[in-house]
Amino acid sequence: MIEIKLFKNYELKGYTLIDAFPGVGLVGPMTGSYIIEKLRMENIGYIDSDQFPPIAAIHGGMPMFPARIYKDDRYKIVIVISEFVIPAMVVYQLSRELLAFTRKMGISKIVSISGMPSNKPSETAYVTSPDAATLKKATKQGIKTINEGVVAGVGALLMANSGQFKIESMNILVEVNPQVMDPKYAEIAIRALNKITDINIDLKDLEEEAKVVEARMRELMKKTKETPEHYNNAAEATGPSMYA
Repeated sequence: MIEIKLFKNYELKGYTLIDAFPGVGLVGPMTGSYIIEKLRMENIGYIDSDQFPPIAAIHGGMPMFPARIYKDDRYKIVIVISEFVIPAMVVYQLSRELLAFTRKMGISKIVSISGMPSNKPSETAYVTSPDAATLKKATKQGIKTINEGVVAGVGALLMANSGQFKIESMNILVEVNPQVMDPKYAEIAIRALNKITDINIDLKDLEEEAKVVEARMRELMKKTKETPEHYNNAAEATGPSMYA
């Protein structure tokens, strides 16, 4: 079961939803976290599931839900981001819930940001979209389109299913070395985002801040992987419940 919960009622009609979930190279989280910090975006809710790791992210001494929702009214954007890799068994359900949320709130566009593995990453962003006008605009801005290939994850399903509801969607993809998490990947993604949308994110502090995000994500994901084993070992060590 997946629940998308807002802290109160918000007006998001006409906003753009940016999917910044983790994937190869952590392009999404580095990009999303930088935009959130740079625009001082408001945390308006979270995503919860009994299939998510049993963790809480702690930032500035404050516990937070590890899958969160932010908004910025100036650029009319909503960012969904998580500090753990979305489990494969909930990818379909999460994409359905996000699409239902998008329709319910009147959000008009979906942008997913992710990496694609490459032995020799270039500094070129790519875009794929079911919308011809979006592809034409990207091409005019010097962003390459993908004619053949495969995209995966929540973003791929959002893009594949958004057209039937007349919601514009696209995936911004950056070539990455799967073994390296480089702030440069986030810079490439944001430059493409600035060109394709009406958003204008200042990049001057990105390298420094993206390195902080990268280090935090590495540590949190390490702990996320360790948590189930630690949790199970602790449960086994206590033996049968005293209330059994």
